[in-house]
Amino acid sequence: MADDEITQPKRGGRKQKNDRGDRFGEFTEMFARGMGTPAFLVGMTIVCGFWLIYNSIVPEDGQFDPERLGFPLLTLVLSLQASYAAPLLLLAQNRQDDRDRVQIEHDRMRAERNLNDTEYLAREVTALRMAMRDMATKDWLRAEIKGLLDELEEQRADDSRARDT
Repeated sequence: MADDEITQPKRGGRKQKNDRGDRFGEFTEMFARGMGTPAFLVGMTIVCGFWLIYNSIVPEDGQFDPERLGFPLLTLVLSLQASYAAPLLLLAQNRQDDRDRVQIEHDRMRAERNLNDTEYLAREVTALRMAMRDMATKDWLRAEIKGLLDELEEQRADDSRARDT
């Protein structure tokens, strides 16, 4: 089983001629992984803090997002980030779901093979046990040999009696 079979989601009925979808999907996963890190949260906090402090301390002529208007540019940037983050996170989650489905299918097939192998081995063990029951044991062989020896002794005794008479 190739590693790509698990890491790449199943494609629909049509094959794609280019990997733009995969590249975009990989980007969404990278984006989702990045947004879920403490470094991203600390970085965003620092950027927002710097933004707020700069636009509060600097004279109004030097502010790029005026405090008196309630920081409209910061609000716009954060809204834009949120509006793109939600769908990208959903796309990354869908890719993960697709990979999980492929993994579950592989696990199901592996479990089915293991079950078939186990059933085969159980049948083989049963056949060996049955064959062992039919196999001659030491005690049985001794009894048979003793019986044959007894018959030979009887026959010799009969032969010697027949010669004597």
